[in-house]
Amino acid sequence: MPECNIYCMDGLKEKVIYYLFKILFTVFYKILFCSEVKGEHNIPESGGVIIASNHLSYLDPPLIGISMKRQTYFMSKESLFKNPLIGWFVRSFSIPVDRESPKPSTIKNAVKLLKNGKVLVLFPEGGRSKDGDIGGGKRGVAVIAAMSKAPVVPALIEGTDRALPKGAKFIRPSKVRITFGPPLEIKTDESTRDYQHRLTEEIMERIRQLKNH
Repeated sequence: MPECNIYCMDGLKEKVIYYLFKILFTVFYKILFCSEVKGEHNIPESGGVIIASNHLSYLDPPLIGISMKRQTYFMSKESLFKNPLIGWFVRSFSIPVDRESPKPSTIKNAVKLLKNGKVLVLFPEGGRSKDGDIGGGKRGVAVIAAMSKAPVVPALIEGTDRALPKGAKFIRPSKVRITFGPPLEIKTDESTRDYQHRLTEEIMERIRQLKNH
C-alpha cells in the first residue's frame, strides 16, 4: 500500500470530490445532529495549520471537515484504508498511521503537507475516548508541530459520543458541537523529548479549557 496518496491526485478532481462529500455530510449533520460550530474565526485562512482535537466517535473527522472553509487532511489508522465503505475517501485525504510500529515516513509526510500550506487534523489521544473524558496526548503531535512550525488550533468536540458511542452499531440523533480555540504558535527551535512532552501537555490542556467556552 502506498504511504500516502494525497500528493498524487489531480488538484481539480480532488477539490471537486472533497467538496461534494462536504456538501453531503453538511446536510446530513445539520438534519440529524443539529451540528454547531464555534470559534471558526480562530483557524488561519492560509498556511499550514494543525487542528488538534479530542476524539469521541467515528463521527468526529467528518464533523471537523464540514466545520471549516479550508480543505482538511487527516492522519488515520491503517485499518481504515482497507474499509470497503470509506477506504477510498480515506486513502485520498489521509496519511496512514501504524499505531503498533510508527514509521518515520509518517512524520515526514505530515510535515511536508503542512509546509505545503495544508490543514492537517490530528487526534493526539491516539484513539477514541472510552468514557468521554479527554486523556493524555501522544508525543507525535508535538513532534510534527515542532518540525513544521505550523500553528496548532485546539478543537473540542462534544456530543458525538452520544450520537455514535464506541462499539455502537447504529447512529442516534443527538446534538453535536465543535469549538475551535486560539492557535498556539510555535516560536522556539527546541526539539528535545522533554520539550515535546511539555508541548503535548499544553495542547491537551488547551483542548480541555474549551469546555468552559
